[in-house]
Amino acid sequence: MSEIWDDWFRRRKRLMGPFFSDFDKLFSEMEKEMEEAFKELQERTPEDLVREKRLPDGSKVREFGPFVYGYSMTIGPDGKPVIREFGNIKPELEEGMKPSIELRDKREPIVDIFETDREIKAIVELPGVEKNDIKVFATEKKLTISVDRAERKYYKELDLPQEVDYNSAKTNYNNGVLEVVLKKKERKVGGVQLKVA
Repeated sequence: MSEIWDDWFRRRKRLMGPFFSDFDKLFSEMEKEMEEAFKELQERTPEDLVREKRLPDGSKVREFGPFVYGYSMTIGPDGKPVIREFGNIKPELEEGMKPSIELRDKREPIVDIFETDREIKAIVELPGVEKNDIKVFATEKKLTISVDRAERKYYKELDLPQEVDYNSAKTNYNNGVLEVVLKKKERKVGGVQLKVA
């Protein structure tokens, strides 16, 4: 099969002339950049994401990962899109700088936040963990979820859309999905008549 492929490339080069050599040059440059990026990724990979595996022939290879990146998009109560990233790789793009990535040993789970008049509900996907491994910490303005097991590590700190009564928190974990429900703090409207002295 390789001979057929090589022969096809040789014929295409002859037919397309300089265009094909430019195309070939572009692919070579892309391949070189990918190799450099992969080397950098290997050097920056946290130890928890590197494993050594023995092959049937007795040789050893290093495995890296898992590397996860994604985002979820919902429409907020104000009608504007809300984008939340998840995973353990974060692209870093700064103006005028070469794009790079931040690599973490803990993944950010997929999170959706739903808001009603009286409560805020966070739905967090934590596949492959037991409920005893999950730690949830709430304040009036933030919700922190973490899991620290050898094979699964998650961490997410969420800014809540409104202050909550953290003593009202209720949690439920079922089939890899954590649900946290918090009652909103009542905003007191009104005032008091002040005496002018």
